[in-house]
Amino acid sequence: MVQRKEYLDQLIAWKDEQVIKVVTGIRRCGKSTLLLQFQQWLKENGVTDEQIVSINFEELEYEELLDYKKLYSYLKERLVSGKTTYIFLDEIQKVSFFEKVVDSLYVKTKVDLYITGSNAYMLSGDLATLLTGRYMEIKMLPLSFGEFLFMTGLEPEQGFPEYVRSGGMPYIAAMNRTDEKVSTYLEGIYNTVIVKDIEDRQARKENDPSKRKVTDIALLKTIAKYLASVIGNPVSVRRITDYLISSGRKISPNTVGDYVEALTESFIFYSAERFDIVRKQPLKANRKMYIVDLGLRNHILPRRSYDLGFSLENIVYFELLRRGYQVTIGKVGNTEVDFVAEKQGVYAYFQVAADMTAKETFDREIRPLENIRDNYEKTILTMDRLTLGNYNGIQVRHLLDWLLETKSGIKMY
Repeated sequence: MVQRKEYLDQLIAWKDEQVIKVVTGIRRCGKSTLLLQFQQWLKENGVTDEQIVSINFEELEYEELLDYKKLYSYLKERLVSGKTTYIFLDEIQKVSFFEKVVDSLYVKTKVDLYITGSNAYMLSGDLATLLTGRYMEIKMLPLSFGEFLFMTGLEPEQGFPEYVRSGGMPYIAAMNRTDEKVSTYLEGIYNTVIVKDIEDRQARKENDPSKRKVTDIALLKTIAKYLASVIGNPVSVRRITDYLISSGRKISPNTVGDYVEALTESFIFYSAERFDIVRKQPLKANRKMYIVDLGLRNHILPRRSYDLGFSLENIVYFELLRRGYQVTIGKVGNTEVDFVAEKQGVYAYFQVAADMTAKETFDREIRPLENIRDNYEKTILTMDRLTLGNYNGIQVRHLLDWLLETKSGIKMY
């Protein structure tokens, strides 16, 4: 198992703090493994076995505990007197009314609570109301490129095409990969997310008649396929609706919006809003959507080749999220900047281009950054090594070098 050090360090830093630790992310991205690694760290640092209570609600032996009252009784009986009890509840969204259990445990002394979930809907509604200011969220993603290289033992130039093709799900990196095995594994993840996680989401909505339900799995997959095909392009609910209507389907924008919401809540797709760089304010129209793992995209939308530029853009978007940035799409005048990355009020601007050697491409990519009048960092990431350098303060860098840097700027590979 690769140690997801940055996520593990966050759990260690928040140990014993009076907040609930919530780890979210798509299925099979490593949440359960992260909890196991943290439990091992606890044992190595003086915590006894009886102080650790761990339940994975995917396992059949815990089926009875899907009743929140039974779950609470089970946990209460295992609290260790005079010592901190560390409670781990994995895939908690499967328990109806789990927020009642979480809230009751939170108010007890010497309880340190960690929960995971594969659906963002678990953090809406009652739980968000109950726990406002009382939880912190770790948003877990599949493997970074550096982690993928560490697990596979591949060199960067050899490993990058494999990363683009197979994606960064941890088990895929660990397996003896063949196209057939990768496809079968990704199909299992995709179908589980589309069916089981949507069902879990539905169960959470049953007591709220104002919420529209997602019932047509074929339609959900059609919308997912469409979103996978327009990665990096402006998209809206109206545009998706028009596409479906032109394909002969009668459907309303409200229905489409709810299905898109279900796909983002299950962490398959992430939304990047547009941002006015001059006014430093968000814009409502024409957001872009990115898919959490390129291997899943290749499964949803199989074809022999993709626009490499959009695949690279997708990778950069998620790497910026891993590095703790808020990421939007920049607008400056009539031009667009691929990404505006903001952290604690400091901005950085990024363009992504597969190849910058053609003059028209170079001019097109650098122009939006030249139009920005502030002094924040401006970077173009490319796969060619001929155009690297500093152009009046705009850095042109090789994408693989940038991907393999740590926070300190030292290569991690």
